[in-house]
Amino acid sequence: AFLVAPAAMSQRLVRAKAKIRDAGIAFEVPARSELPVRLSYVLEAIYAAYGTGWEDVAGTDPRRKGLAEEAIWLARVLVRLVPTDPEVRGLLALMLHCEARRGARRAEGDYVPLCKQDIALWSESMMAEAERELAEAATHRSIGPYQIEAAIQSVHAQRAVTGHTDWEAIALLYEHLVSLAPTLGALVSRAAALARAQDATTGLAALNAIAPDLVVTYQPYWAVRAHLLTSLGRPQAAHDAYTRAIGLSEDVQVRKFLMAQPHSSADYSAGHTPE
Repeated sequence: AFLVAPAAMSQRLVRAKAKIRDAGIAFEVPARSELPVRLSYVLEAIYAAYGTGWEDVAGTDPRRKGLAEEAIWLARVLVRLVPTDPEVRGLLALMLHCEARRGARRAEGDYVPLCKQDIALWSESMMAEAERELAEAATHRSIGPYQIEAAIQSVHAQRAVTGHTDWEAIALLYEHLVSLAPTLGALVSRAAALARAQDATTGLAALNAIAPDLVVTYQPYWAVRAHLLTSLGRPQAAHDAYTRAIGLSEDVQVRKFLMAQPHSSADYSAGHTPE
């Protein structure tokens, strides 16, 4: 969920427990004045929890069951606690936009990429709530990564109104996002957006600019790379990338979808969320 190795996360937890023990830090509800300095870590944890729950579309994994709903509930609690923080509202808007499409992500059990989803299955009420939160966040005139990610999802949501996706706008938003928070997910999604807004060569160049050691086990990178290589007429390289993406896919339906791709030019578009 945090895109770090389990061993690295384990070390973080050990260090945190040791600090709590040695400093005698009490477990208590923090005062409102203490919330701002802790907020970024809380938002990161909520988003990671949502991403973990979001991947379990069928809700059958007991380790992830309810995580998406819990994350959205927690974000709403934060909006009540710190209503003037635009990033809190941005995170809530981001998750609502993604959750609005949950019902469209499978068709008779099969994985459906975002660009192929039936917009009639998207939740209008969730998208409307997301837009209200994003608009309220904008009134504070302090932009941040969660607001930009929510804005990207908002552009995707506009397909329900216009019938098409403004990839130029999405690519521009990703440029802004990576300037503020150059996370691995943002960099890969930027490459996918550039390929749509410009061409596959530009998208592949953006992928190639990412440090190789960061993407060894990052499935979206290999899925996007395979699609772009297919578009550029490089079947062997595309096959190798698809093989890597398939091997890294935990979702059986996503794996099935990818296994059909080497022999076609079927569409695949990644989002910053694993859609």
